[in-house]
Amino acid sequence: MKIAVLGAGAWGTGLALSLAGEAQVALWTRNPEHAGQMRQDGANARYLPGFPLRDLNVTADLAEAITGADYLVSAVPTSGFRDLLRQVHGAPSPLVWLCKGFETGTMKLPHQVAAEEWPGRDDMAALSGPSFAQEVAAGQPAALTVAANDGEFARRAAHDLHRPRLRLYSSNDLPGVEVGGAIKNVIAIAAGISDGLGFGLNARAALLTRGLAEITRLGLGLGGRQETFMGLSGMGDLILTCTGDLSRNRRVGLRLAQGESLEGILRELGHVAEGVTTAREVCRLAGTMGVEMPIAEAVCAILDQKLPPREAVAALLNRELRDE
Repeated sequence: MKIAVLGAGAWGTGLALSLAGEAQVALWTRNPEHAGQMRQDGANARYLPGFPLRDLNVTADLAEAITGADYLVSAVPTSGFRDLLRQVHGAPSPLVWLCKGFETGTMKLPHQVAAEEWPGRDDMAALSGPSFAQEVAAGQPAALTVAANDGEFARRAAHDLHRPRLRLYSSNDLPGVEVGGAIKNVIAIAAGISDGLGFGLNARAALLTRGLAEITRLGLGLGGRQETFMGLSGMGDLILTCTGDLSRNRRVGLRLAQGESLEGILRELGHVAEGVTTAREVCRLAGTMGVEMPIAEAVCAILDQKLPPREAVAALLNRELRDE
């Protein structure tokens, strides 16, 4: 089996390493200099240092990467997903994507973008769930969900991409899985802010619980199912991203709480933190749907510098009392 992983960031590289050995894996980057440096170093020093790129064909030639592939795995951020689909339009290979978020400007989830760019295809799926690239690359156990509108394809993809320490479950609730994966990044920024302000574990637990309620409200409105938000791609991913020190979105929140500028944080981070762009799209979408999402709105207010972090949290605590 040949698998083309398109995008050589941390998560793309980590998954490629997990899939290698039992499959022929091509790892594609759009930057020829990056590809050359990875081949020279034998590692992805820019995005996932410390992990030798064994059994991988690293290339900047897109045609070389996708020719003969049994699966295309898109590992580019949500912002680059549509462009990548246009570059590989007409490819016969099934498609799996890793990005989590809403497209800027359209408020669309990745599966909606894919349906527009590859109409009539049912061999497309999202791979989502609690996973840090470093741990997957190191071969530490993880469990994820493969979600597709076609449940049979989701089961086939889960079987084909399953590895001894990468357990994959299948689901036909594609909207629910994607909503959970997208909005948990926004809640993780809020959790980082709370931790950075020293508000403690009680406050973090409250944020996670009420954050899950916000995810569920919007997710149900977009066609997701209640049980999905209690699973790996909902509660599981939320817990990991809000509490794990490897979470980029949580680190953004921690540093915002210390008064650093968003621009400076993102520049120094060097990786995409999907929650930053997703927050604004989520707030816009919730407004059009009439869905109440006070935590997401507080994050947006902080990101847009309308409120300092401490005042935003105080506003959340002072909201009108109500039944849970």
